[in-house]
Amino acid sequence: MNVLAVGAHPDDLEILCGGTLARCVRRGDRVTMLVMTDGSAGHAEIPATELAAIREREARAAAEVIGAEFVWLGLPDEFVFNDEPTRRLLLNAIRGAQPDLILTHYPDDYHPDHRATSRAVFDASFVMGLPNVRTEHPAHPGVATLYYFDTLAGQGFLPAEYVDISETWAVKREMLDRHRSQVDWLRYHDQIDIFQFMEKVAAFRGLQCGVQYAEGFRPADAWPRVHPYRVLP
Repeated sequence: MNVLAVGAHPDDLEILCGGTLARCVRRGDRVTMLVMTDGSAGHAEIPATELAAIREREARAAAEVIGAEFVWLGLPDEFVFNDEPTRRLLLNAIRGAQPDLILTHYPDDYHPDHRATSRAVFDASFVMGLPNVRTEHPAHPGVATLYYFDTLAGQGFLPAEYVDISETWAVKREMLDRHRSQVDWLRYHDQIDIFQFMEKVAAFRGLQCGVQYAEGFRPADAWPRVHPYRVLP
């Protein structure tokens, strides 16, 4: 399968579905990790332009851990909108990835960029097969199956399916560790150990489904995205 994961910010994918992406690679899938924004607002000491370059470099390094392809849209951090320019830019990237399965944010997550990304992915992927909507990449047939990954801290999210990431937990940590600027900033500025944060959520999702660590997902329950077979690893 071709799997496309779309996150609003650098490190979203690693925290929320990194273990699953590692499992997708292990089963032979072609995985593309797409980051919507430049991460330039996530620091109070590093200037925005410099920070954006750092965050892009770290995100690329994280994708390399699992051999995923990487797409950086570079939208301004904190200003994602589901408007026409964003939809066209995202549609072109989706067509380039030729996805059978798309993973992205839950529509009711806590961050405005997450919410806007979720809606933009749903809408752009719906027209990925329409040749009269032209982009640099040609239309890719069909409407990709879409799954939403967990919210931050699992708030307001009840998984419908789980992926056992016990065997890829160390890889998930290694991917997040590539985001040193964010890891260090969260520890210094917000007193958050993001590794511990991530482990607590994964352990709780694992408790829910009887394994050590898991990630939770919900399908976009809309025609024609629903199929009578499992697509998650």
